[in-house]
Amino acid sequence: MNNNLFLICCCLFFRVIASVAQESPIPFEVLPLQNLTEFQATGDNWTIVKDVFYDLNGEKSKVINGTGVLLNTLMKEGNQPIKTSFEHGDIELALDFMMPKGSNSGIYLQGRYEVQLFDSWAEQDPKFSDAGGIYQRWDGSRGKGREGYEGHPPLVNVSRAPGLWQSLKIVFRAPRFDSEGKKVSNAKFISVHQNDVLVQKNIEVTGPTQAAFFEDEQALGPLVIQGDHGGVALRNISYKIYGPEEVTLADMSLSYYDSIKTINDFAKVSPKGKMDIDVLAHLAPATRNEFSGTIEGTLTVPAAGEYFFNLNLAWVPDDTPPGVINGAGKLFIDEKEVVYVDGVTGKANGSTQLTAGVHQLKLNYFKTFGHWYAPSNDITLTVEGMGIAKTPLNVPLRANDPVGQIAVKVNEKAEMQRGFIMHQGEKRTHTVAVGEPEGVNYAIDLSRGEFLSVWRGDFVETTPMWYGRGETQLMLPLGNVIEFGGKPSLAVLASKDSAWPEEIENFTYEGYSLKKDGAPIISYKMADVSIQETFDTKDSGKKLVHTLSMVTDNEAQQIFCLVAQGSAIERLPNGLYAIDDKSYYIEFEGKESPSVRNAADGSKELVLPVKLKDKVGVVTYSIVW
Repeated sequence: MNNNLFLICCCLFFRVIASVAQESPIPFEVLPLQNLTEFQATGDNWTIVKDVFYDLNGEKSKVINGTGVLLNTLMKEGNQPIKTSFEHGDIELALDFMMPKGSNSGIYLQGRYEVQLFDSWAEQDPKFSDAGGIYQRWDGSRGKGREGYEGHPPLVNVSRAPGLWQSLKIVFRAPRFDSEGKKVSNAKFISVHQNDVLVQKNIEVTGPTQAAFFEDEQALGPLVIQGDHGGVALRNISYKIYGPEEVTLADMSLSYYDSIKTINDFAKVSPKGKMDIDVLAHLAPATRNEFSGTIEGTLTVPAAGEYFFNLNLAWVPDDTPPGVINGAGKLFIDEKEVVYVDGVTGKANGSTQLTAGVHQLKLNYFKTFGHWYAPSNDITLTVEGMGIAKTPLNVPLRANDPVGQIAVKVNEKAEMQRGFIMHQGEKRTHTVAVGEPEGVNYAIDLSRGEFLSVWRGDFVETTPMWYGRGETQLMLPLGNVIEFGGKPSLAVLASKDSAWPEEIENFTYEGYSLKKDGAPIISYKMADVSIQETFDTKDSGKKLVHTLSMVTDNEAQQIFCLVAQGSAIERLPNGLYAIDDKSYYIEFEGKESPSVRNAADGSKELVLPVKLKDKVGVVTYSIVW
């Protein structure tokens, strides 16, 4: 069973931890951030730098001169917003941001509709004013206490600690106006993802949000970043701007067949019947597990250029064994083959050059049997072009899946869940996930003694373990997952420069007991070393303390702890270590002296020697994110 099965299962749920969509070949425009020439004139509070350090407690900050980061630093007076030189209507926006402690900022689409940026680290009850929220509108005439309305808090708070980089992705649809300038549809946030987690979906905004930079609504406006409420750093700003024109599919008909077993059979047999349809679905009489058809229609494109098509036949799982093809499909535009779903996987994409105007679309598809874990018979076809937003064509309305979400909730004590979990594309089968009451969650591979990941928010989704026959046994973390290197936490090395092993020989998991709070005390054996591993939350869930206690009969051996591994490891002025380009921190409580060394794969490792006294050693550090 390969890792793609995990992606199929994720599609069953409201929240997912990874996207299965194909990457679009249509490039994003990038703001170079070499200087401020991409922006309108603004105040001295805005500068371009190479990097910035914000202290976790707000006590220190440091700027590294250079380029690549847009920085707002509050001045005593004259703080201004910054506005892009370009204007946009529909837009897909991606950027990274970093907040100092207690800071407040915001991204205003068209200068009118704000997505909030805020230091919302570990906030248990997020509001519209927290990071990822759509800020409220304001109308003083509504009466005292009712002036603010239509604010939308994030679906889940996935904000990271001050001084860490966070990602933001926004898909925004501008308001529409008729030929006389009258608004005919409101602005809408199609989606907002913070740290790769969906925090807003299909949020309609009836007018400019509070403190917008323009009071009216227009088809176009600049991107504006708030500059007078608090510091903020931004980088990797990229975008795609779309016009209001759309690709449409009309005049569709469905020809349906018997006895289609391969994609080439369509040229050999005649259809059993034909019917008019208005959605992309097999609506002809057929069994749920065996059908075939040809959908034809008129595709109208608004402008000449290259168009990118993505076809997904949901009944074809992504782990089909060779020789067991249960379906396939081919998409033709003007009799030219554009996309071929071969049945080994259910998804494929392709592109073709089209002139503006009308083209003939044809889609052949078939299904010969059903997979219990790929139960949907949906056909999804999306199209995107330069300046044309990605559009799903003629999607049928579907009732909600009656199965619903099966999730493990955490109440007053920690909860444990055994099962399989995905880690860096590999299914780990001997894992336990632990959810703490303060919203801190983590996963461990018990068979190898490997600390796999942490995430904050809800605990785990277990629907794949119970839905259908539950063969995948997957549990899905519900939040922004930070994955660690996936190597053993402890190892006996010949020297501090010895390569870290992928696995430890004769390593055994000995079981666990529970503390009063429900969290586990895990026991392992490694050669002649007995190990106990514990985790504790600290500072209202802002930190997770990892402790490894060892007893050995051989004090002469050198035991080391692999604390962290990442593309970059940097010791900060406040003594913390920033891992993976400031994705998370490592904090030591004492005067430990870890070393940062190069791994064979080009990454960095943070390694700590274990000090033994009377045959006993203890390593303690905190993960902060």
